[in-house]
Amino acid sequence: MTSRQVAVLVVIFTVEAGRLQVLLIRRSAEPFKDAWSLPGGLLNPGESFQDAAVRKLDDETGLTDVFLEQLYTFSDLDDRGAVAVAYFALVDVSATHLARRREWLPDWFPVHNLPELAFRNEHVIDYALQRLRAKLDYSNVAYSLLPEEFSLSQLQRTYEAIFGRSLDKRNFRKRILSLSIVEPTGRVASEGRHRPAQLYRFRERKPVMF
Repeated sequence: MTSRQVAVLVVIFTVEAGRLQVLLIRRSAEPFKDAWSLPGGLLNPGESFQDAAVRKLDDETGLTDVFLEQLYTFSDLDDRGAVAVAYFALVDVSATHLARRREWLPDWFPVHNLPELAFRNEHVIDYALQRLRAKLDYSNVAYSLLPEEFSLSQLQRTYEAIFGRSLDKRNFRKRILSLSIVEPTGRVASEGRHRPAQLYRFRERKPVMF
């Protein structure tokens, strides 16, 4: 492994318009010129994998203080056996500032409607999605996808976007409140024609297991 060049990849998820989306980069050079791929690249001299992942996250979204976790080390993403250490991150789309440049342009794509991807990146995204779904069962990581204050309906829609299916409203709220990972703020907000909804916040905006 040490004799090969090792790259870092970052799967950056967000939820927008009720859909789970992933950030992709349009490649401006060969191989796979004009195809889409995950943000990534080689490490800078003396840089750790974690630092490289944070750098790429910052470069593409302008964010660093979000959920970020090492995912897996892949060695089968091209025919040369190149090694890529993958991370995945969760961001609130309203807080992102996507990089503006003439080449290597970033854009969001629905996870279930991806373009053809370079370097078998669809396998990395699928792996990250399975990890994310599993983590929702025992952690509060959804905090990183939501603003500071939100309604329980917004939280439920976030979970539904990730799982790709509807959830029973009563059971969802009962479980979330029983876990004590969110607390009411004492404020309300209007949601369309419905009566004002109570706003909540996560007790901790950092990963907590339960």
